Order: sequence, then structure tokens, then C-alpha cells
Amino acid sequence: MSHAPRIALVTGGAGFIGSHMVDLLLEEGLEVRVLDNLSGGRLDNLTHHRGNSRLKVELEDIRNLLPDHSIMHGVELIFHFAGIGDIVPSIEKPSEYMEVNVLGTVRVAEAARHARVRKLVYAASSSCYGVATQIPTSESAPIDTRYPYALSKFQGEQAVLHWHKVYGLPVNSIRIFNAYGIRSRTSGAYGAVFGVFLAQKLAGKPFTVVGDGRQTRDFLYASDVARAFWLAGMTERVGQIYNLGAGKPQSVNRLVELLQGPVVYVPKRPGEPDCTWADITKITQELSWAPRVDFAEGVGRMLKVIDYWKQAPVWDIPSIEKATRTWFAYMKE
Repeated sequence: MSHAPRIALVTGGAGFIGSHMVDLLLEEGLEVRVLDNLSGGRLDNLTHHRGNSRLKVELEDIRNLLPDHSIMHGVELIFHFAGIGDIVPSIEKPSEYMEVNVLGTVRVAEAARHARVRKLVYAASSSCYGVATQIPTSESAPIDTRYPYALSKFQGEQAVLHWHKVYGLPVNSIRIFNAYGIRSRTSGAYGAVFGVFLAQKLAGKPFTVVGDGRQTRDFLYASDVARAFWLAGMTERVGQIYNLGAGKPQSVNRLVELLQGPVVYVPKRPGEPDCTWADITKITQELSWAPRVDFAEGVGRMLKVIDYWKQAPVWDIPSIEKATRTWFAYMKE
């Protein structure tokens, strides 16, 4: 690139990974603009930057983003994290997921095209692989979108790659496996294991472990995720897809061991993989990226700020059974 980028837009920048992206961009000296409707994000995630004149926050839905929106003026890089997540709500409200994660992404791509940005980096999901048959899973593994969230994120990726193909929009896509870290999202929806377990620990309740706890996930700390996106934004490479994980899966039982507390078990859910494991060969070779935060260190960082999850719902076996009823009704092995 001829000169260092000066202005970056982070959609979903008040959210979990988006706020870590904001941290990194400000450290790199950029002016950062955040577009977030706070459906999943929290302004508290950015309070440590209060008073920083290089950070501007616009409360707006990506579905309302038009090419002439003032937030786009002068933007050179876009990191697109905005969207809605979780499996069960997507089964219950598929139209909303398609509208936000697909059509909302098209809005972002169109705004990026008209702004002539130097790079759009899309936050894709490893859920597109379903129950992967290739372990570790490479970017060429078969696609198997098993629920509307996975489908919507994959179609969002297809949209930005189509904008690259047809309009020459410089894009890269990163398929995130299992991100974790401080500020991980909390909501009323039954979802990510860290939010569930930390709220239970705060409340003095047992950890609700699915199955026997031997299932493994390729957990990657959020700051490592943000650095991968930065490198994907700065590289001259375009039109690329990268799998992103630590490349070192950890079991749920190992997580419980680090968190320390009693355990109860809930039934294994259909359609969930026993193992997620990213083949990170491509991203390490092409972007010179490697994970830096060890799993035990990352969990320790979260425990130091555990009060963040005070307002998170505290799940138990009856409430989980109720919340996942739709899952068992529609999902299949």
C-alpha cells in the first residue's frame, strides 16, 4: 500500500471482537469509526477509550447504511463484524438472520464499493463447515450449513466475494472458529460456553456441561483474532478466505478445570461437532500470523474481570431444556 491507512470503520465495534478490533486500530494510530445498533454490543466495551478524539461511535443499523452516509467519508479500511449470532434464535427467527447477516452485509459491501475502500475484511464463521469431515479443517473443506445462522454467515461471505468478483471490491474473509476473551457477548439467548460458565460461577451454580465434556473447541483469544483481521486488511492479497483458530483444540473439561467449580451434565445436542479444529496453515504462511495468547492465560484474564458477566443470565438444567427445545425439534445428527 502506498501509505498507511488513516481511517477505519468497524461495524459491530461495540461488540465482543469488534471492540478488540477498535483497541488494535487505535494502537496503530488510526482514526476509528464504529457503527453499531447495540443489539449485541455494549458501549461499556469502549469506555476505556472515552475522551479519545480518534474514536467516533454512530448508533445505527447496518441495514440502514447507504453509500452516502457521512460515516463512510474518507474510510479506507472496513472490518465487518456486525450481525446476529447464536444457533437457537436463528432456528426460531430465520428471516431476521438472513436480513441482518446477508442483506446487511450487502449494504456494507455497497457502501465500501462507493467509498472505494482499500480493503473490506469480513468476519465469517466456521459454522459453515457443519460437522466437519476434515479434521483439522482447511478452507477447501466441504460446506455444510446446518442451521440458519450458519447459512446467513456463509451467504454474507459469498456476497462480499461476489462484490470482489463483479465490482473489483478488495475483500478478504476470515472464518472464525471459537473466539473467547474479555467482553465476550452476554445476552438472554443460550449461547457461547464462556458466558454461560462465568455467569454460573459468579452465581455459585454448577457448570452445565454438554455431553461428557470431552468435546473440543479451537478457542482463540480475541486480541489474536483482531490481529489476524488487521493483517488481512493490510496485505496486498485480495479475494482470500482464511480459517482462524489457535490450531490447538481444548476440551470443555479442560475449561472447567481452569474455571474450577462443580459440574452437572446436560444431553448432547444433535448437529454439534465433537471437535472444531482450524487448519491455520494458510493464514500463518500468507499473513505471517500466529496465536500469542495461551489458553490458560486467556481464561485467567477473563477470571480477573469476571464481574463483567454479573448481568448475564444464569442457566440451569430446566432453563436450558426450555431454551434448546427448538434445537432438538429441528436439528439432526
